[in-house]
Amino acid sequence: MWKEENNTLKRTLEFNDFTEAFGFMAKVAIVAEKMGHHPNWSNVYNKVSFELTTHDEGNTITEKDRKLAEEIDKLV
Repeated sequence: MWKEENNTLKRTLEFNDFTEAFGFMAKVAIVAEKMGHHPNWSNVYNKVSFELTTHDEGNTITEKDRKLAEEIDKLV
């Protein structure tokens, strides 16, 4: 579930292992590149954490972030 905090949409997902988490990140990377909106994210072993915000709109949550979050949810 996405949480709004400090002008960002945040979510952490947990997978079975590193390979599954990394494979998921590759899928997200393709979607994000097509959208031209790239996430601030991190990966530690089986966890992928996202912080979505629109930098060129003053570091706030915009429709771009909400749409990317929806696309990420479709990949889970």
